[in-house]
Formats: sequence, structure tokens, C-alpha cells
Amino acid sequence: MNSLYSANNKILNSVSSSSNDAMWAAVGMIFIVLLAIGGGIALYCTFLSKKNDGKFKGFVAWLYDVLSFKKMLVEMLLKVTYLIAAIYITLNSIFTLFSNPIVAIILLLVGNLLLRLVYEFALISILTCRNTTEINSNLKKIVSKEEE
Repeated sequence: MNSLYSANNKILNSVSSSSNDAMWAAVGMIFIVLLAIGGGIALYCTFLSKKNDGKFKGFVAWLYDVLSFKKMLVEMLLKVTYLIAAIYITLNSIFTLFSNPIVAIILLLVGNLLLRLVYEFALISILTCRNTTEINSNLKKIVSKEEE
């Protein structure tokens, strides 16, 4: 009987400890979310303010451009992942060449061609966005010169 009481007590302590841990995890998560919201709003209103445009140099200027989405990281990531995928397809087709030459040649040609087309379409959308932004800024300069 005493061992049954001891086992029940251990189970209750375990459940109590687990629920206590879960409560602290939830409180911590809420605190982190509130801190992130406050920090994001503070950074947006201070560091990313339009009045700071062009004021920074070096790494801080790069960080300002990245956080204000003037510099896109997607283009660089697409280029790197394209190179990795193209090398993978090419090496895979070379290894396949020993077991099935026809499949290897098809994989080498068609695989790299399809990969290139997919990445070019993705880059076209990024380049369109960049060119549209550049045209917009040039038009703003022209309009401001005409108003003077």
C-alpha cells in the first residue's frame, strides 16, 4: 500500500512539474513575441526611418539597405542554388553514364536545360521588380526637377 502511495505521488509530482514547465514556456513565448513586436516597431521608426536614407556607410549601410529591402538577397540565393543544382545534375549524369548512357545524356541535357529555365523565370521576376523600382526613382527625380 505504501508503494502505491509513493508511485501515485511520483506521478503527481511529474505531472505538476511538466505543467509548470509548459506554463513557463508559454510565458516565455509570449514575452519573446511582445519583445519582437516592440523591437520591430522601434527599429522601423528609428533606424529604418526615411531620414536615415544615405546617411550610413559600410556594413551599417548594407544592413540598412537589406532591412529596408533596397538590396534583395533572393537574387544571390537563386544564383548560388542554381550553381549547386546544376553541378549536382551534371555529376549525377556522369555517374549514371556508367550504368545507363542514354539516361545520363538525357539527364545532362534536359535536366540542366529545365533547371536553367526555371531559374531564369524566377530571376526575370526579380529583375522586373528591380527595373520598375529604378524607373520609379528616376521618374521621381525628373518630377522634382520640373517642380523647381
